[in-house]
Amino acid sequence: MDKSNNHPYDELLAAYSAGSLPLSQALCISVHLEHCQSCGQKLQQLNHVGSELMQQLKPSKVSDELKTRLLGMLDSLPDDLPDEESPEVDLRVPRCLRQFVDKYYDDLDWKRVSADIHSVELCRDSNGAKVELLKIKPGGSATTHTHMGDEYTVILEGSFSDESGLYGQGDFLVRDENDQHTPVATQDRECICLAVTEGPIQFTGFLHRLLNPFIRRGYA
Repeated sequence: MDKSNNHPYDELLAAYSAGSLPLSQALCISVHLEHCQSCGQKLQQLNHVGSELMQQLKPSKVSDELKTRLLGMLDSLPDDLPDEESPEVDLRVPRCLRQFVDKYYDDLDWKRVSADIHSVELCRDSNGAKVELLKIKPGGSATTHTHMGDEYTVILEGSFSDESGLYGQGDFLVRDENDQHTPVATQDRECICLAVTEGPIQFTGFLHRLLNPFIRRGYA
C-alpha cells in the first residue's frame, strides 16, 4: 500500500531507470520508492523497456587490454564483502540512507539553523548539490523563501504543509526558483526530511533578505 501522494514525474523515473541522474537526486527517488508501490511498478516497467532496447543494440568490440584490466579488477575484489549497514540500525531509516545513519536520526550531529529547524549535512554531490537532513519541531516553520536552483525533498518522518498542500511520509517534492513557500510542520510530531539543494535558498521577507548574501557564502 502506498504511503505517499506526491511522486517523481515520469521523466525523473525514466532517468533513474537509465542511471543518468545525479547521485543526490537518485538518493531521493530511492527513498521515495521504499514508500511507494505505484512508482516501484512504474520503475519495473521502465527497466523492462530499457532491457529490451539494450538487447537491440549491436555489441561493440573491446580491446584485449580492456578485458585484461577488467578481469584484474574483479580478481582484486575481496572474497568476503563487509556488511552494508550496522546490525543495530533502526529499520525506520530507509535502506539507502543507512550508509549515513549508524542507528537512528537522533544520534546524528544536528546543527541549529533557527529556533524551529536543525540540519545535518550528509554529503555533497559531484555537481555541487548539498544532501542534508532537516528536522522541524512540531508546529515549527521555515522562513518564507525561494531557491537558487532546484530543491528535491522527501518526507522521512512526520509531515508539513506549505502554500500548495500537506505532505506526509514518502512524499516527493521538487521546488525551483519559481516557487515561493513557507513549510510548517504539523503540531503532532517533528518532521524530518531528506533535502537536496542545487543552490542556496533565498529569503523573500523584507528583513530576512538581508541574510541572503551570508547564506550564499555559507552554501559554498
